[in-house]
Amino acid sequence: MSIASLFSLEGKTALITGGSRGLGLQLAEALGDAGARLVVSARKPDELEHAVEHLAKRGLDASWVQANVAEPDDARRLTKTALERLGRIDVLVNNAGASWGVPAEEHPLEAWDKVMNLNVRGVFVLSQAVGVGSMIPNRSGSILNIASIAGLRGNAPDEMQTLAYNTSKAAVINLTRALAGEWGRYGIRVNALAPGFFPSRMTRGLLDQLGEDKVIGRAPLRRLGDDQDLKGAALLFASEAGKHITGQVLAVDGGVSAIL
Repeated sequence: MSIASLFSLEGKTALITGGSRGLGLQLAEALGDAGARLVVSARKPDELEHAVEHLAKRGLDASWVQANVAEPDDARRLTKTALERLGRIDVLVNNAGASWGVPAEEHPLEAWDKVMNLNVRGVFVLSQAVGVGSMIPNRSGSILNIASIAGLRGNAPDEMQTLAYNTSKAAVINLTRALAGEWGRYGIRVNALAPGFFPSRMTRGLLDQLGEDKVIGRAPLRRLGDDQDLKGAALLFASEAGKHITGQVLAVDGGVSAIL
C-alpha cells in the first residue's frame, strides 16, 4: 500500500462536533481533503451554513446538523441524523468544547457544570451513541478527542485561571485511554490531540490577557499553532496509517509540554 493510500479516507465518513469554525473547521477540511464525506455540527445554524459553504468551495461533500452535545438527547439525535445521511460513521471527532476563566475561589457551580457537561459528558454520550449505532456493529472506527495541554498540567500563578477547563481536559485524556482499552476488541481506535495555543475565538481573550509574545516565548519552537498544524496528526489517527495506534495522546504545542 502506498503512503498516499495509507492516509486516504476515500469512501469513509466523518462526524465533527464544533465543526463550524476554528479547530473543528480545520479538522473538517483535513478529513474532507483526504476523501471523507462529512457532517459538521455546532450550536449556531448560521455559522454551520457558512462552514458548509466554505467546505463546498474546496470541493468537499459536507452537510450540517445543529446540535448541542452537552444535551444527551441532542447528542443522540445528532448521531441518528448523521447515520441517516452517511450510512455509517467511520470517524468521530469530539471537538466541541467550552472554557471559563475565573479564580477557583470565585468559580460558579453553574459554570463548572457547563464546562463539564460539554467537554466531558458530551464526549462520552456522543461516543457511546456513535459506538452503539455504527462503530461496534461495523467492528471498526476511529474516535479522535480534542483535549488540550491544559489537561496535562496546572496553571502557574501568572497564567490562566481555568480550573474547570483544565480538569475537563484531563478527564478527556483518561476517557480516551479507558475507552481505547474497552473498545479495542471491536476494532475501534480512540486517540486524542492535545493542542497548545492556537489563535481562535475561545483563546483570543486568554492570549490578550497573557500577552501573545509571552506565550510564544515559552514555546521551544517560538510560535503559536496555525491553521495547518493539527491536520497531519488528525489524519494519522483517522486513517489506516494509524491502524495500530490507540489510547494515545499527542501534544501539538510547539514543544511547550516537553519542558513543563
